[in-house]
Amino acid sequence: MSEAAKNEDEENKEEALKKKPEGPTKDYSADSIQALEGMEHVRMRPSMYIGDVGTRGLHHLVYEVVDNSIDEAMGGHCDTISVIINEDNSVTTRDNGRGIPVGMHKKEGVSALQVVMTKIGAGGKFDKDSYKVSGGLHGVGVSCVNALSAHLRATVFKDGKIWEQEYERGKAMYPVKAIGECAPEDRGTEVTFLPDTTIFTQTIEYSYETLSSRMRELSFLNKGVTISITDRRQKDEKGEFVSEDFYSDEGLKEFVSFLDSNRESLIQNVISMEGEKNDIPVEVAMIYNTSYTENLHSYVNNINTHEGGTHLSGFRRGLTSTLKKYADASGMLDKLKFEIQGDDFREGLTAIVSVKVQEPQFEGQTKTKLGNREVSSAVSQAVSEMLTNYLEEHPDDAKIIVQKVILAATARHAATKAREMVQRKTVMSIGGLPGKLSDCSEQDPALCEVFLVEGDSAGGTAKQGRDRKFQAILPLRGKILNVEKAMPHRVFENEEIKNIYTALGVTIGTEEDSKALNLQKLRYHKVVIMCDADVDGSHIETLILTFFFRYMRELVEGGHVYIATPPLYLVKKGQKKKYAWSDKERDEIADSYSGGVGIQRYKGLGEMNAEQLWDTTMNPDFRTLRQITIENATETDRVFSMLMGDEVPPRREFIEKNAVYANIDT
Repeated sequence: MSEAAKNEDEENKEEALKKKPEGPTKDYSADSIQALEGMEHVRMRPSMYIGDVGTRGLHHLVYEVVDNSIDEAMGGHCDTISVIINEDNSVTTRDNGRGIPVGMHKKEGVSALQVVMTKIGAGGKFDKDSYKVSGGLHGVGVSCVNALSAHLRATVFKDGKIWEQEYERGKAMYPVKAIGECAPEDRGTEVTFLPDTTIFTQTIEYSYETLSSRMRELSFLNKGVTISITDRRQKDEKGEFVSEDFYSDEGLKEFVSFLDSNRESLIQNVISMEGEKNDIPVEVAMIYNTSYTENLHSYVNNINTHEGGTHLSGFRRGLTSTLKKYADASGMLDKLKFEIQGDDFREGLTAIVSVKVQEPQFEGQTKTKLGNREVSSAVSQAVSEMLTNYLEEHPDDAKIIVQKVILAATARHAATKAREMVQRKTVMSIGGLPGKLSDCSEQDPALCEVFLVEGDSAGGTAKQGRDRKFQAILPLRGKILNVEKAMPHRVFENEEIKNIYTALGVTIGTEEDSKALNLQKLRYHKVVIMCDADVDGSHIETLILTFFFRYMRELVEGGHVYIATPPLYLVKKGQKKKYAWSDKERDEIADSYSGGVGIQRYKGLGEMNAEQLWDTTMNPDFRTLRQITIENATETDRVFSMLMGDEVPPRREFIEKNAVYANIDT
């Protein structure tokens, strides 16, 4: 087929889709499956479909398969989904939905199951008769997972029969066939896939914590659905496979309570609503706490839209206008000498906005910013009605919320002055850089990196060992401020934090958001946190990461933040020596030297000389840097508030749980 003919064929398909009647029907057959395009390109350019071929893309494969099951749940056809991580790092998912159709597809001439599994963009979600709303952003679906798997087996339980087909790297090994019978009520789809090591060259090892966080999130977003996850690679204290079951009766209301469990609430109730506005399903839940940060999380069709969009702007508009109207009417703002701003209404607020959109339009750098204009007014109306009713019915809570807003506005004035001080210091010439900063000579930020080093002693060693051309060193004095428990103006007044702003060259405020980080004059594209490999070092790392997440999140999202990994041990025998980054590696090296070895435990970076620090931790040819990414914003928010907040029991439980998973003695 010529390129022109292909384009004409695609246009015809799009026009046909536009003419489809809206609203789901009960007919879900082979004819419902529409093949939009081939998938030859997937294996050649996998990052175009799943983001990358690292850890994030690896886990995205699971999300794509589970999305199909969630689509069935949103249509009311499924209430149980299971995910199993097998011993070989393959993954099995199973649902009790209708089962992928297995009948003959008229156009393709093969089973509809094979079409779904081998054609990119093929599936019921493109047919509005089958799904009114479906999950996922780009519709790459299970066929993309198939293409990037060394082996995949699809099993369908439907109409009293069990159907099966297997694939290798996206190609069917045999036609779909019936392999047995099942009870008429036994229905659904089971998929087992093993990621292809020629695609995912770094690792195919799945993180139980990452997957379980996403399954928990999906259970909150889809109330009434039981989602279980089991890890057959590890067992708990009882000798049973590690597993969890997630189920929510109240959806986002429970989600907000879960996220805010480590914070002190200002009001007793979660404010929530669920309904349709302008034919758009909208669900909102929110609560106020005593913290100084706002935590807004938004979803479109179950996908976290971390760049926000029209649904989030609609929420903010509805919140601000309704609370402002109430506060003015109450007379509580009469003595205030300055104007209340939108940000003041969101300090200490944890909120989740979830909308279901038939044809979402996305924009932004990572295509996770909703652009549908009609969604903004729908959410704004919903929030306004919800808040108006709540404030009238709960006058005591209303008064507490307005008092919190007034306090936030007062603190904002103090923070504005502190920010201005940071701004003035930041935009100065090179002579205004922190005195402790040892800068590099390279002028291109893309080639430069700065190490944030714990203490003057380690900083001195790092200065001697670095490559002065492209590596800068900024020593930090002890533990920086815990921003989770500090008012914003205290954060900007902190000397170490001011030095970080100044050294990086970043400023506060963009055209779109006065509080956002401006990276236009970022001086280093790699910001490396380098601390001792001990408990204190880990604490300092967490403090710095908390600051970055709360105040420099754009830096993290841009892929600029890394953690250095200095060795724990030096193992020597005669003239031979090797470094070890774990107890296991230390023992293996010692065994290979067959006795008579000397082992040096590095308690801090300062115990290494400049040459050793360069060889193990700073030399780009040999070092290992861990890039910091945000896989799940809601879970990251919860973990930081728990680790750095006031509540001790959940922090202890978290540490003990993760120590068990990592086989660490607690």
